Amino acid sequence: MSEKSGFNINRNLIACIFLIGAFVTILNQTVLITALPEIMGNFGISAGTVQWLTTAYLMANGILIPVTAFYISKYTTRQLMIVAMSIFIVGTALAAVSPNFTFLLIARIVQACGASIIMLLMQTVFFTIFPREKRGAAMGLVGLVVAFAPAIGPTLSGFIMNQFSWRYIFLLVLPVAIIVLILTLIYMKNVTEVNKQQKMDIPSVILSTVGFGGLLYGISISGSGSGLSATLCCIVGAIGLALLILKGLKSEKPMLEFRVFKSYTFVLSTIAVVISFICIMGPQTMLPIYIQNIRGMTALDSGLILLPGAIVNGIISIVAGKIYDRIGGKYLGVIGYILTAVSVIPFIFMDAQTALWMIVLFFALMLAGISMIMMPMTTEGLNALPDHLINHGSAMINTFRQIGGSIGTALLVTIYTKVSSQAFESGRFNEVAQSQVYGMNYAFIGVVIFAIVGLIGSSLLRTRKGKGALNSN
Repeated sequence: MSEKSGFNINRNLIACIFLIGAFVTILNQTVLITALPEIMGNFGISAGTVQWLTTAYLMANGILIPVTAFYISKYTTRQLMIVAMSIFIVGTALAAVSPNFTFLLIARIVQACGASIIMLLMQTVFFTIFPREKRGAAMGLVGLVVAFAPAIGPTLSGFIMNQFSWRYIFLLVLPVAIIVLILTLIYMKNVTEVNKQQKMDIPSVILSTVGFGGLLYGISISGSGSGLSATLCCIVGAIGLALLILKGLKSEKPMLEFRVFKSYTFVLSTIAVVISFICIMGPQTMLPIYIQNIRGMTALDSGLILLPGAIVNGIISIVAGKIYDRIGGKYLGVIGYILTAVSVIPFIFMDAQTALWMIVLFFALMLAGISMIMMPMTTEGLNALPDHLINHGSAMINTFRQIGGSIGTALLVTIYTKVSSQAFESGRFNEVAQSQVYGMNYAFIGVVIFAIVGLIGSSLLRTRKGKGALNSN
């Protein structure tokens, strides 16, 4: 039973449905990572092109999440969950039968349309049905899903590809998604407040799509040699976003409430979450390439090497959530970023003969650090907002997290490809593999720099006053 007055619901059952649904959708962010080399071979495409299967998924999330904040205000919990899972199921089925890369990319975008609704809706529902003093533990479970699902994705896909083709990755996900839809139809209750009279602000939707989409696309193509096009896209995106902000500030009921950024705690927490997602997506993209293409190991080997990190991440996420309820997010964020930065440093000196146990150990330590940051900082930021702004705050954090993940992954892969190609063409290395490792070293320097920025931001958060007290601004 919910402890919120006015609700007569099975809180744990609703939470369970959302967690399973979020797990299977978020899993798709990274489930193809170890399959990318095989997909490159099947469709005859480059590493820069195949990266779009991950980047486009994140981009679609980043574009659609702001609009989802409006849907949460207009439609019921049950309606949105049914629509979201149905869209995701369609996208998954299309991906499984894709005849070419373009078809597969479109299917991934359809999947992302459903996933974008589920993640934001889940956070809004959790902040509705759980009291403030239990939100840390509840969001710790969300953290388990948000970080554990992407972390276990490479292992799962590696295991599948050791026996079958990459198509079976989607065929495995499909029945789980269908089960979640059935559970939603039977057990899901409506818990969020709904204003059915609210109308879609079409100009804001257009500005949001142009703003976030332009920035994401521009930065994503910046490493492909399209410097002018990338710059123009970023400029158009920045203008669209600026106009969206101005329009929102003048409106009494904007589609996306940018006034949440008046909160000092929310701003710093959002920055910390965004940077943590960059720090996790970069290594999870590059390490499978290193293990398979440079070390000549299988996709399953790649997944197993990354698996201990996923296990550690899941355990620490739950523990960190409970600790947050007692001490707040500042010290968790500081410790998390220190651990992340320190654990990434060895990858800067990685070569083609680096001991695999070192990769396992330091990747696990990195994910332990990330798990101390992502959901505790999300909870810290949302707890700083009044209840009527929770869905807008959640939309902002998730939007910028996806944008950060997309931009960060594209930036780090760009560093890797440019440095490695320049090193080989200049004759610095006689073998392609050596130059590729050299490029990765520089990409990991970028991860450390991001972690240091996150550390500085986390240290500026206010310390919680008294046991159990919560920040108010």
